[in-house]
Order: sequence, then C-alpha cells, then structure tokens
Amino acid sequence: MDFKEFIEKGEKLFLPNLSVDMVIIGFHEGELKCLLLQIGDKWLLPGGYILRTESVEDATVRILRERTGLKDPHFKFLSVFGGENRKFTEEWKHFFEENHLPFKENTWLNDRFVTLAHYSLVDFEKTKPVIGNLDDAFAWFNIDELPKMWMDHKKIVLTAKKRLKEDIQHEQLTYNLLPKEFTMPQLHGLHQTILGENLDRSRFQKKMIASGAFERLPKLKKETPGRNPYQYRVKKA
Repeated sequence: MDFKEFIEKGEKLFLPNLSVDMVIIGFHEGELKCLLLQIGDKWLLPGGYILRTESVEDATVRILRERTGLKDPHFKFLSVFGGENRKFTEEWKHFFEENHLPFKENTWLNDRFVTLAHYSLVDFEKTKPVIGNLDDAFAWFNIDELPKMWMDHKKIVLTAKKRLKEDIQHEQLTYNLLPKEFTMPQLHGLHQTILGENLDRSRFQKKMIASGAFERLPKLKKETPGRNPYQYRVKKA
C-alpha cells in the first residue's frame, strides 16, 4: 500500500484514534541501542495501526515482525500514552508539504491518537530492520544519546529505559538481548550497562545460577588463551 492509498483508505482499514508504538532495544558493542526510523529531519519509533479485523495483540506481533524480521520477537506492554492534546498537526502538516501532498485538517491522521506502547528486547545481530512507506531510513542509537524525535516518542523511550531497569530486578529477561549461547561475563556486563552501576561479578553469577533459569553447556568458549568462561543458555520450559 503506497502512502496515497494509506491516507485515503486508512480510516476504513484501521481502528480510529489508536496506534501501537514499539521501543525496540538491542545490545551492541557494550551499549544499549534503540531502533529508530527517520522521517525528514526527525526520528521516531517503529509502530503502526490496528486493523479492524485483528486483535491488539495480533497487531502488536505483526508490527514487530514487520519491523524486525524476527519470527518470534520478545515484547512487553509498557504503557498507554494518551494525553488530551496528543495530536500532531504541525508534524503531519510539515510531512505532507515536504512530500508535495495536500494537507487537510480533517484527515484521520490529524486526529487525537492514543498509543499502546510496548518494549521489545532483541538480538542485535539477528534483527533485520525494515522501513515502511513513510520512512526514509532506519538506524540504531545509543539509548542515552537520542536524536531529535517526532511527537512524544523520546518520552516513550525514556519510559521504556526506566521500566527495563525495574523489570530486571525481578524477572529473567535480559537474555533476549544476547545470542542463544552466552557467558556469565556477557550477562554481567549487560546488567551493568542497563543499571548504570557496577555489580560484584561473583555475587552476580551466583545469583543468576541460583535462579535456575540457565543451564551450563559442556563446551567451553575458547576465544582467548588461558581460562575461558563456560557458556550458558536459557533452560527450555
């Protein structure tokens, strides 16, 4: 569906005034990265709209698969963003003008929208981002060094960053950011990056093993001379 058709038929295809936005987080070269899409000179979160023929959950899975290329991506509900003035007339007007399209105040895109925000933890190396008809490009940004963003999307990213810090205190979910097989030093470094603080390595490893969530593999990871750490993977349910 091209953009013109999207504008003309969108109101009939999608649920009115409701959208889904995804904070897609990866871990690369020791940094937490956030996947963003570019429209003009600004960046925004990957997202989409809910077809009238699908459930909210099905729409979320579809949008995430379309944006990442992953078959079974992790995701968690984050929050509802629906302020009384959550309407982005200036942004849409500028976009239409830049693309030499007539802007109408009563277009369905210019109405107030409530968004259902989720965050997703992905394996950076396996994620194959895809841009849509509205997007010019995609890029990964350090979650602490975000560019100028459209609408209220920076607020959504910062909310996801805070929630992730809270969630890892009582849930085992950070392994979604790592390859299928990983070492405890890798997991330790990841937790330090998310929390922004130093963690005692021995105490951390004992806690992770005691959780019962991981199984140690018989083979050793041989990357450097001398002692090499064991590899682990998540135990199958």
